[in-house]
Amino acid sequence: MSAPAPSTLAIVDAEPLPRQEEVLTDAALAFVAELHRQFTPRRNELLVRRGERRAEIARTSTLDFLPQTAAVRADDSWKVAPAPAALNDRRVEITGPTDRKMTINALNSGAKVWLADFEDASAPTWENVVLGQLNLTDAYERRIDFTDPRSGKSYALKPADELATVVMRPRGWHLEERHLQLDGVSVPGALVDFGLYFFHNAQRLIDLGKGPYFYLPKTESHLEARLWNDIFVFAQEYVGIPQGTVRATVLIETITAAYEMEEILYELRDHAAGLNAGRWDYVFSIVKNFRDGGAKFVLPDRNAVTMTAPFMRAYTELLVRTCHKRGAHAIGGMAAFIPSRRDAEVNKVAFEKVKADKDREANDGFDGSWVAHPDLVPIALASFDAVLGEKPNQKDRLREDVSVAAGDLIAIDTLDAKPTYEGLRNAVAVGIRYIEAWLRGLGAVAIFNLMEDAATAEISRSQIWQWINADVVFENGEHATAELARKVAAEELAAIRAEIGEEAFAAGRWQQAHDLLLQVSLDQDYADFLTLPAYEQLR
Repeated sequence: MSAPAPSTLAIVDAEPLPRQEEVLTDAALAFVAELHRQFTPRRNELLVRRGERRAEIARTSTLDFLPQTAAVRADDSWKVAPAPAALNDRRVEITGPTDRKMTINALNSGAKVWLADFEDASAPTWENVVLGQLNLTDAYERRIDFTDPRSGKSYALKPADELATVVMRPRGWHLEERHLQLDGVSVPGALVDFGLYFFHNAQRLIDLGKGPYFYLPKTESHLEARLWNDIFVFAQEYVGIPQGTVRATVLIETITAAYEMEEILYELRDHAAGLNAGRWDYVFSIVKNFRDGGAKFVLPDRNAVTMTAPFMRAYTELLVRTCHKRGAHAIGGMAAFIPSRRDAEVNKVAFEKVKADKDREANDGFDGSWVAHPDLVPIALASFDAVLGEKPNQKDRLREDVSVAAGDLIAIDTLDAKPTYEGLRNAVAVGIRYIEAWLRGLGAVAIFNLMEDAATAEISRSQIWQWINADVVFENGEHATAELARKVAAEELAAIRAEIGEEAFAAGRWQQAHDLLLQVSLDQDYADFLTLPAYEQLR
C-alpha cells in the first residue's frame, strides 16, 4: 500500500484577491508546505531558546561573546563567498513596502539596491502579502505600471540597466501567517514570504543576470542563521538551481546578534552577502532585553540616542571590522527623513544631518547605507562617491584599529542625556499614529517628517514601559507612571481628533490604536513584539 499523499496548505478566512491564482499556485503552495514540514519545528525550538536567553539576561544584566564559538572567531582562514556582480556595489539602498507605486519608484530611484519589504514597512494583511508578491513578479516581467487616482500621475519602469537590484525582506521568525495553514497550524510568515518569492522568481532572476537575494530580519543568534542556511540549501535543491545562488544580508538589529556577528557570517558563509546596522530595532532590542536591569540601562529619548553615542559607535565599528575581515559588505543604517514639500528650512537642516550621517558611515568604512525616500538617494550617493570613487566597495579597509570589548556594546550609561517629559509625549504621539496606520494596513508611515516603521512603535512603547518600571523622574519633576502615560495618551487622542475632524477620526482606528499602545506599554507582562497582539486586530 502506498503512503498517503501529504496534506496540502489551506487558505483560511481570506477574501479572494485579483490574480491571486498566479501567486498561490498548487506547486508554490506545495513548496511552502514542504518548508513548513521541514523547518517549522526547528524555528519553534529557536523561539523557546530566545525566551531562555532573555531570562538569563534578566538574571545577570550582562552579555558576552560566546566561549563555545571562540574557535570560529579566532580562525582567520575563512571568508564568505564573493559577492555576485549585482550585489558588489551597494553604496545606496532604498527601503520600502511592495505596493505598486513604491515598487516602480524604488526600482527607478537611482539607488543600487531596493529592500523590498514584507516585514517592518508592511502591515501583513493578506492583500499586502499576496499582491506584494505579484508586484515583484510583474516588475521582473516588465508588465507593471501605476496611475495615481488622485493626481492622475502615471508611473512606469526605466530601462533595465537603470533599475535597482532587489533584496527582499521576509517577516521575522516570531510572526505567523494565519491565512495559510497546514492541518490547522499556521505557517510562519517568514516561510510564506520567502517560499512564494523564491519559488516564483529564483530562475526568473537568474535569467535577468541577478538572483534571489534576501535581507534576514530580527535574527538573535547564529543558530537562527544556521536555520536560514539550511532553508537556502533545501530550496535551491528543490527548484534545481546551483548552491550559493541565494545571497542573504543579515540585519544586526538585536543586541544578542551583535555578540555573534562572526558566527552569523560563518553559518551563512556560502550564502552571505553582508551585515546591516539596523539602528532602530537595535535600540528597541537593548531596551527590551535590559528593561529590568536598573538605572544604568535606562535609555534617554529616542532622538537623543544618536549614532555617535559610545555604545552605538562600538556596535557599528565592530560591524564594519567583522564584515571586512570576512569579505562581506557592511551596510549602514537608515536615514528616515521625509522631505517637506512646504518647508525649505526644515529640508535644509535635515539634509545637512543626513549628509553628516552618511559622511560618517562612508568614512568609517561602510560599503553603503539606507535611505527611506528617493530625494535622499543623491545625498547618500555623494557621501559614498566621495570615499569610494570608482571602487564598488571598500572591503579592503579592514579597520584593524577597532577593538570592542563585550561591555562596550551595553555601556548605556555612557550617555549623559536623560529621559524627558517631551520624550514621553513624543513616544505616545508617534506610537498612536503609527499603530493606527498599521491597523489600516500601512506599514511605512510618514510621521513628523520621518518615515516610520514598526521598529519606531516598538521603541516608543518599550521606552514608556521602561521609564515607568524604572520610576524615572522627568526634568519637570513628574514621575513616569501608568497614570501619567494614560493622561498624555488621552490628551494626544483629543488633539488628533481636533486636528483631523470628527469624520476622519471616526473613519480611522484611533481609539483602537490608543488602547493597544497603552496595553503594550503598561502591561507588566511585556509582549515580545507589539505586532503579535496587533496582528490579532489586523483585518
